[in-house]
Amino acid sequence: MHLLRKHIERIIPLTDSEFDYILSHFTSKKYRKHQFLIQEGDLVPHEFFVLKGCLKSYMLNDEGKEHILQLAIEDWWISDFEAYNKHTPASLNVDCIEDSEVLVLTYENREKMCAGMHKLEHFFRKISNSGYVALQQRILCLLSSTAKERYDKLLLQYPHLFQRVPKSVIASYLGVSRETLSRLV
Repeated sequence: MHLLRKHIERIIPLTDSEFDYILSHFTSKKYRKHQFLIQEGDLVPHEFFVLKGCLKSYMLNDEGKEHILQLAIEDWWISDFEAYNKHTPASLNVDCIEDSEVLVLTYENREKMCAGMHKLEHFFRKISNSGYVALQQRILCLLSSTAKERYDKLLLQYPHLFQRVPKSVIASYLGVSRETLSRLV
C-alpha cells in the first residue's frame, strides 16, 4: 500500500478512486543530501510529505548557530508552515540530512482537494492539530527539562534517529552543544 494512503487512512477511509484523486494533486521529487527544499526568505508554495529520507527545518541566529525546529523522516510532513499558510517569506530553512524523496503539495492543490472532499479537510485539520500538540510538547520540554531529560525522551521516542542523524544535528535539536551531548551519552 502507498505510504501516503496508509498515512491518510489512519484518520479517514479512502476508496481507490479517492486516493487516485488525492495523489493526482501531488508531485514526486527527489532531493540529495544537503539540498534545500526551502531557504529563508523564499516564498513557500509547498508542503512536503516524506516518502524516503530525513530532513530538518531550522533557523540560523545572527551568529550562524543552527536551531532545529523539526526533524522529519518517512511518513512525516515538513515545511515552513507559517510561510506556507500565510503566503509570506520563509523564516526557516528546510534541507535534507539524507538523500530524500518527497511528495510535494501546493497550497492551491490542498485547498482544492479540501473544498472538493470534506473528509480530506477533516484529515488536514487532524494532522495540523497533532502537529500543534507535538510542537507545544517540544517547547514545554525545552523550557522545563534538563538536557539529559530531553536526550532521554528523544532516545525513547525515536531511537532510530540516532543511527540516521549526525550527533551535531541531535545536539542542535536538543538545544545543546556537541560537547554537552557527548557528556550526556
